[in-house]
Amino acid sequence: MAITFKRDRVVFSEMVDGEDAESLLEWLQKHPKGKIDLAACTHLHPAHLQVLLAAQRSIFAQPKDQQLADWIASASQSV
Repeated sequence: MAITFKRDRVVFSEMVDGEDAESLLEWLQKHPKGKIDLAACTHLHPAHLQVLLAAQRSIFAQPKDQQLADWIASASQSV
């Protein structure tokens, strides 16, 4: 599974497709102080990015993939 929901954080791994966007939204709503860990993420579907931007959460661990990190930062600045 590309997204793992833990008690205090959500961890994105490798390629994240758009299937779990609704689950991500529900988890973020239930865990207002939950952390977002994108360190192991190599691809993030735009649906997940939209959920993260709408939730207005800071990212605990940025992706190690610099191109992905730059894309997320650019999208975050335009909101």
